Amino acid sequence: MARWVRFPWPDPGYVYEPAALRRRWKRLHVGDAEPLPRDAALLAAWAKLHAGEFRAAYDAALALGPAGVTLANKAQALQATYLERTERTRLAMVDEVARRALAQQKAEPANPAGWFWHAYALGRRAESLDLLKLVAERLAPQVRQSLEHTLKLAPKHPEAHLALATFHAEAIARVGRLLAMTEGADAVKGLAHYRQALALNPASAIVKVEVARGLLILEGEAARPEARRLLADAARHVPADAIERLEVEAAKLALQAAV
Repeated sequence: MARWVRFPWPDPGYVYEPAALRRRWKRLHVGDAEPLPRDAALLAAWAKLHAGEFRAAYDAALALGPAGVTLANKAQALQATYLERTERTRLAMVDEVARRALAQQKAEPANPAGWFWHAYALGRRAESLDLLKLVAERLAPQVRQSLEHTLKLAPKHPEAHLALATFHAEAIARVGRLLAMTEGADAVKGLAHYRQALALNPASAIVKVEVARGLLILEGEAARPEARRLLADAARHVPADAIERLEVEAAKLALQAAV
């Protein structure tokens, strides 16, 4: 595998000892609804992720076998989304996440993480495809189905609501409202999932960024004042770990583009 790009904003405040991470776990994992690990080695591997050591977290997670699959998928997915600069490597990463998540679904069908990271990875791959290839590979239905199943297992999973809302919005943005309906995309459903994600995780920078983008797609210029407010709020967020720092930096870029 290619060398991973290092997290560019290391901060001592993102480094958590086990006791501190246990205390902060619920706050740090509002978005993914991941349960607190009981195993000390797995908790230590998660601490590496929160500190921005994505490759170290990934390696430690894989060494733990099935117990580390969710962490490995999250570490690699974040790396591909926010840090990897090469399209070929990025796609190889998300493909690997999708394969592991699919295997996790089969091994642990009641674990929402397998379904969520499968959808997330396929969604990232879909972004790289033109419309004809997207239709031919039938990625959109797989993304929607995995996200809907995530929410059947975990109805209050904020990131699943956010991703499903984005599915609806991006399908409409690509092909229009009528054609998007053939893939199960609907503006009303998209807006409802955006609102639910925001209600479940109101402090999240990335939720605000994605809701702002979605509102502009689904409601047009009428939503611009609210979208700018959400982006400004997101850019002012004080990150509690490396993941949130990546999301805040994304918010700053989105706000600059919106001005």
